[in-house]
Amino acid sequence: MNLSSMLFLLAVSLTSICVSLDMLGSDYCLFLDWELVSLNGVTICMSLIFDWMSTMFVSFVCFISSSVLYYSGGYMSGDYNINRFMYLVLGFVSSMLMMIVSPNLVSILLGWDGLGLVSYALVIYYQNEKSSVAGMLTAMSNRIGDVAILISIGMMSYMGCWDFLFYTESGLVGNSLLFFVILAAMTKSAQIPFSAWLPAAMAAPTPVSALVHSSTLVTAGVYLLIRFSPALLDFEGSSILLLLGCVTMFMAGLGANFETDLKKIIALSTLSQLGVMMSILALGWASLAFFHLLTHALFKALLFMCAGSVIHSVGDSQDIRSMGGLVSFMPLSVTLMNLANLSLCGFPFLAGFYSKDLILEVAFCSPLNEVCFWLYVVSTGLTVCYTFRLIYYSLSGAYNLMVVSHVIDDSSMTSPMLGLAFGAVVSGSVLSWLIFPSPIMIYLGPVMKLIPLMVSGLGAMIGYLLNILSVNCSLKSLSFYHIVSFSGTMWFMPFLSTVGLSKGFLSLGFYVYRSGDSGWSEYYGGQGAYDLMVDLSGVLQSSQENSIKVNMVLLVVLVIGILVLL
Repeated sequence: MNLSSMLFLLAVSLTSICVSLDMLGSDYCLFLDWELVSLNGVTICMSLIFDWMSTMFVSFVCFISSSVLYYSGGYMSGDYNINRFMYLVLGFVSSMLMMIVSPNLVSILLGWDGLGLVSYALVIYYQNEKSSVAGMLTAMSNRIGDVAILISIGMMSYMGCWDFLFYTESGLVGNSLLFFVILAAMTKSAQIPFSAWLPAAMAAPTPVSALVHSSTLVTAGVYLLIRFSPALLDFEGSSILLLLGCVTMFMAGLGANFETDLKKIIALSTLSQLGVMMSILALGWASLAFFHLLTHALFKALLFMCAGSVIHSVGDSQDIRSMGGLVSFMPLSVTLMNLANLSLCGFPFLAGFYSKDLILEVAFCSPLNEVCFWLYVVSTGLTVCYTFRLIYYSLSGAYNLMVVSHVIDDSSMTSPMLGLAFGAVVSGSVLSWLIFPSPIMIYLGPVMKLIPLMVSGLGAMIGYLLNILSVNCSLKSLSFYHIVSFSGTMWFMPFLSTVGLSKGFLSLGFYVYRSGDSGWSEYYGGQGAYDLMVDLSGVLQSSQENSIKVNMVLLVVLVIGILVLL
């Protein structure tokens, strides 16, 4: 089943990229409006849009999905429910494709909700308490975005049509509608304060993580804002979106330097790159955000696949401290993982370099405030810092594997990585020639031009040397425990999103329940009426038992009443 699905998705990918290149060269798009039902003057239509952007994204999603399906055949080979897993992945991909080609908010909601529903089923796939908690956090966080989309649909009802492309180009989208669209995009792309669910979603199987964190679930919010980008140019809250994107980028990079879970480190790097995309969108460069979205999808999927291969070989342990020296045992996986890591860092002439360096230079040319400028600079250094920390602990450090490890490259998992590795090398240059046929004029001084390179070199040196010092010297971080705890827990975001958020409401609900439902309303309501009826029925029953005492009392009362009346 996975082979036929993989071939089908690969065929769709090749067809879509050919159509995309044709549309990009001839500058046209295809808008389909299919009337489903027409009754009493009311029509229900299904709209689809095929332009160079949607078809190119469809091609990348299908290509990565085909690689993930082939990879899953090796990774999930021992699972009894592998067919169920494959159907869930295909449902996930179908929901994403539905969202990509929809210019209509109602049909987008179908794909949007489909992503949320299937992602919950995939996060709880292993059916344990940790997965259940992570799945509930993921589902509840994304429900906020679903509600925002529903409110947006209601607000667009006054415009007479839900095809938002007609209004974004003409500038008819108001600030209130755009606010709810941005709120929905922030929840789906896990921007602050909705960031806690993204690392928690790592409870899903690793092939799902490779798909979710590269081109599907977390990128849906960015893609929605790219579609609404013409309206963002006049949005009054763009500076707030810019600041939130930069803070998310910094927070994720800082947290990844204190994390020891391999998959969570890569998840936090995804969160950091989503912050980069959101911030450049706020500056008005939707084409650059889409460029980075495509290049990031390739090397991040490759990075997750390599991480899954490593986890599979070291006895299913995800702690990087229990790895080390893997370069001697898994040369191909380690080579591809280093390739993806260097592309993430923006190493010259790899895919990430073309998009990330261009984003930084354009941001430095834009009217940035000083806070956002330094957040960009420091976050770039933190990315290289945690990457080299990961390389030291897992790939090139001291041998620290467990006895049960069977460390060897599995061809069923390494084969699909080769296509993604090729894309991680050449996609940056090829896409930059296609999307930007005429060069962008960027004028920077020599210091500003060299800042990304200098910061990256400094981050690499700090990331590698600090880990060598931590082996040879006493652990100094215990002296700054509170700072380390704050930085390593995503600024307490998981606590604030779960116990910190629910505890107050649960206490308030319990107080209302005790004082209301079980208090005065119960005393004067159902239970009080029941007690009163029981007492009255007791009196009535005792009066009907022919008791001499009752009869004498009633006689006395009757006589007194007659005397009073006379």
